[in-house]
Amino acid sequence: MTDYSRKFILDVKAKNPNELEFLQAVEEVVESLDVVLHKHPEYRSAKILERMVEPERVLMFRVPWTDDKGEIHINRGYRIQMNSAIGPYKGGLRFHPTVTLSILKFLAFEQVIKNSLTTLPMGGGKGGSDFDPKHKSDAEVMRFCQSFMSELYRHIGPNTDVPAGDIGVGEREIGFLFGQYKRLKNEYGGVLTGKGMNWGGSFVRPEATGFGATYFAQEMLKAKGRDIEGKVFSLSGYGNVAWGAALKITELGGKVVTLSGHDGFIYDKHGVKGEKIEYLLKLRSSADGNIKDYANKYKVDYFPGKRPWGVKVDVAMPCATQNEIETEDAKELVKNGCMCVVEASNMPTSLEAYHILREAEILFAPGKASNAGGVATSGLEMSQNSMRLHWSREEVDKKLREIMQSIHNTCLTTAERFGVPGDYVAGANIAGFLKVADSMLDQGLV
Repeated sequence: MTDYSRKFILDVKAKNPNELEFLQAVEEVVESLDVVLHKHPEYRSAKILERMVEPERVLMFRVPWTDDKGEIHINRGYRIQMNSAIGPYKGGLRFHPTVTLSILKFLAFEQVIKNSLTTLPMGGGKGGSDFDPKHKSDAEVMRFCQSFMSELYRHIGPNTDVPAGDIGVGEREIGFLFGQYKRLKNEYGGVLTGKGMNWGGSFVRPEATGFGATYFAQEMLKAKGRDIEGKVFSLSGYGNVAWGAALKITELGGKVVTLSGHDGFIYDKHGVKGEKIEYLLKLRSSADGNIKDYANKYKVDYFPGKRPWGVKVDVAMPCATQNEIETEDAKELVKNGCMCVVEASNMPTSLEAYHILREAEILFAPGKASNAGGVATSGLEMSQNSMRLHWSREEVDKKLREIMQSIHNTCLTTAERFGVPGDYVAGANIAGFLKVADSMLDQGLV
């Protein structure tokens, strides 16, 4: 790493103490950009990277709401509007007790590069609240969403900022948020994505992240003369991402043998397929659901308090949350002969674990590339809303596949161009950065 990059990282750490997730995301990107910043001094002199790590706007606000007993609760609401150089801010809203400013800044920073890779005109943002929708009635969730949107509405719009769903924010929450926005603005527009099919939503959106990660895995294997058919996959999580991935992997002839939750993981040697995949829809909608319920229902092995990365598989696909593959997990994957790790969630691999996988020459897809299917389909929903059109499931799936193929090719060609052939992390970071950086140069000091 050059002196410039080292000093840059030290400066970011000094400005953002204790924001560990954000600092991790920045350091991972800067590692890849050394060669670019050396070849292009104009980015250094214009302080492009320094500007990219500072959000254009950080919104933090209180969200008061009442429960069904009339008791008042106060949560924090956030929206990080990170970068709008190539389009309106775009990124999800997360409702979960673990939401902090650091997590949202890391997600927003990743989103800038991810959205750049999709080829669609979208900037990067992220938001949410430390509100937990689990164990809440529909009426309580509605009152919270209405209070949340009563502040957020003045900062978003179809050409300004278009939030989507994320952890804890599904079609129910998007519906309540959209209804309140419509009431306050007196207009019907494409301000949110992940909407219901009857009122502006898009086919494939719930499955899109898992589908996209699977298409990316397919392209990676194809580049090495291999195919998904007959390959064994380990997935974590059991929500939308894992559900979509399991659907598409099975459709393409692969076999999924693990799923996980906060309570542990299951190993299903016969494969997660058919009605078992559909059962995930029921499991994820239950406030009290655990992955152990799957084990009990289908009489498969259950490992409480464990992660699934010790199981011998061909491809590991983390689908849950950040830093779920750590040093020991990476060593297990290497030991068991895993050929490929595809990040289907946001930054699920720690820096130390990534370095272990890279040294072992395991194919590795970073989330900002392989996880882009969700936001890409959100972008397609925005296009449909703008044109007052509704594409078929087949059309949306075809466009999603083409976008993921394009991202894969961009990663490979960019890595080759900058002297690191086959390095998907470097290719993704450099390609995403260049588009945003050049747009920022074109637009002046903003």
